[in-house]
Amino acid sequence: MRVFVTGATGWVGSAIVQQLLATGHQVLGLVRSEANAQALTAAGGTPHLGSLGDLDSLRRGASQAEGIIHTAFGLDLADIAKSSTEEQQAIELFGDVFAGSDRPLIVTSGLGFAPVGQVLPEALTLPEIPGFPRAPEPATRAVLARGVRATFVRLPRTVHGANEQHGFMPMLIRLAREKGVSAYVGAGQNQWPAVHRLDAARVFCLALEHGAQGGPFHAVAEEGVPFKDIAEAIGQHLGVPVVSQSPEEAAAHFGPIALFVAGHGPAASAQTRARLGWQPTQPGLLADLANYAVS
Repeated sequence: MRVFVTGATGWVGSAIVQQLLATGHQVLGLVRSEANAQALTAAGGTPHLGSLGDLDSLRRGASQAEGIIHTAFGLDLADIAKSSTEEQQAIELFGDVFAGSDRPLIVTSGLGFAPVGQVLPEALTLPEIPGFPRAPEPATRAVLARGVRATFVRLPRTVHGANEQHGFMPMLIRLAREKGVSAYVGAGQNQWPAVHRLDAARVFCLALEHGAQGGPFHAVAEEGVPFKDIAEAIGQHLGVPVVSQSPEEAAAHFGPIALFVAGHGPAASAQTRARLGWQPTQPGLLADLANYAVS
């Protein structure tokens, strides 16, 4: 299958490209720069220059494809609203191109928060996160309602792996190193779901090969890791004390990510495993933290 992958050189997208090529698919990858184009070519894919804001480029790429895996999102986190609008327009365009066919569209989404005692299932319609208006799921459901084979894969709060540079784990490690302590909030029993990027990539590829049928899917290897355990692993990794903080102290310590640090959101993946035949094989989050750079 010839697959159009947006965000083809990103953290998750590059792993998806690797998995697609290894299983005999061809990849046409959306990239923003010549440097990324060279990286994708070296990996074995075909670059397609453009961005989510360039609808003409997206249409050309989608028109050449037998399937789409969408992982890209705008780089300007200071203007989430603009990036969210671009993404919704891109999903609508993909639906236009694939309308009347059986070509599958797989969209990336994320997991939010859950009340204590609740585990987020695949079938749940997630509420919006205040201040973070990204909403790929309503756009995907609208495309699905038009008869397009579309679904989404939800990624957990941490998609970990060696050489990660921009996710929550590197941010938490940098904060602990800079401030001399690895902190958690209260008792630290709020849970974070997690998955290794290579295991996550297999969910996307399996969802594609299943024709986007049976979703939504959760790329979740570990249902919920207590945040205190994460803080302790980081503290051991860096050789710094591990401390509990009040919500007020944590707001100052963690800054804009304090909401996520204290957030609780375990998520199930039993339906995903059963419908796709997926089983994670990579290291868990706490074991993988030993592979993260500390310099």
